[in-house]
Amino acid sequence: MLARRLQQIVRGPGAPNLVLAQRVIDKMATAANQHLEDETGEAMVGFIVPPSLPNGVPTIYVLDTISPDSSAVRQFHTFQQGDERQGDIFQWLYNNWEVQRGRQRSGINKVFQSKWNVPLKHVGDWHKQPGYMIQPSGGDLMTALDCLEDGFDFLLAPILTLDHPTTISMAHAISNFVLVPDQDDTALRVDFWYIDRMTRIFVPIIPAIYPNDQLPELFPYPWHLEHEALAHEEFGLMQDDGLALSITHWDADNELPLEVCVLTMRVGSDKLVILVTPHNFPKKPISARVAPIVAMRDEDDMQAVFEKAWAQSQPVDLPYDVSKYPTLLSYLHAVEDKLGVQRVAHGVTSEETPESESPESSSAEEAPPAKDVEEDEDAPETEDAS
Repeated sequence: MLARRLQQIVRGPGAPNLVLAQRVIDKMATAANQHLEDETGEAMVGFIVPPSLPNGVPTIYVLDTISPDSSAVRQFHTFQQGDERQGDIFQWLYNNWEVQRGRQRSGINKVFQSKWNVPLKHVGDWHKQPGYMIQPSGGDLMTALDCLEDGFDFLLAPILTLDHPTTISMAHAISNFVLVPDQDDTALRVDFWYIDRMTRIFVPIIPAIYPNDQLPELFPYPWHLEHEALAHEEFGLMQDDGLALSITHWDADNELPLEVCVLTMRVGSDKLVILVTPHNFPKKPISARVAPIVAMRDEDDMQAVFEKAWAQSQPVDLPYDVSKYPTLLSYLHAVEDKLGVQRVAHGVTSEETPESESPESSSAEEAPPAKDVEEDEDAPETEDAS
């Protein structure tokens, strides 16, 4: 009874249960040690499972973290994240998760447990603070309240601090923090805090750390988000060649992870070419499909346009060889040549124009969500909750 009462006190009023994969703690420690002098942090991804018993409490599961890109502001007493890359990665993880959920519901995926059949969420952000500032600051509270106003139901806000003595005993302790042995016989400490629309203040929440193999593992990042420089180069070459691009996460082979499909359109052509790239390109080869032009307007949803194009598309019999086609553009040119598509630059056909000459570029469309993914209002873009 005493232990249960202590749990209620430490957990705070209305706080749910909290379970984290070991990889989350490991990534916190790695990120903190990479930015010793400055504050840092990451977005956290997971889900919330409703209580199984009447009057029970829900359980928040944190499966992984998403680090910000180089635009994150890391200064003493200051950390700001919530960049576009984090949002794109979350969308990728969410799309794959939703396809996996759909397969579980249809009985295709027997491994995926029914208890995990809930939407993936951005559950909060952790960040490092200087000294022994183990509680969220007033600025953290204001940011969290803004996030709650923007549609979040709740947020986790773990605070990481460094250089704690290892003499702190955690044996049989009921606490809202964990200690991780660090360098020089010290430990880093992570204090876990929770806020929701009812509490509107940060309350302590007790973490439970589970081995990675006891929780679902999210899919690896796709090549165009994992290797941004490569993506910038590849897509830049295609845009400079006069192509309009649209990127879609798509289940092209009935296997997860999804594929990154690049829908290309060239002015004057009556064909659309779809480059189907695996998530780990260039380790695995790409393929191509061709479809007739789909009528579209400026306000049309590119997801719907892609679905129409895919439904009418046919595979192009042109095996990919990286030694023969070192770039996506070189492979696309070979596909166009096979299909009889003429490349026109400033009124000159491809037969008269060296490939090195580049027409005016056109901007790529934003990546729409994946096929068969039901958009969920509870799947927000990542925001700064630090």
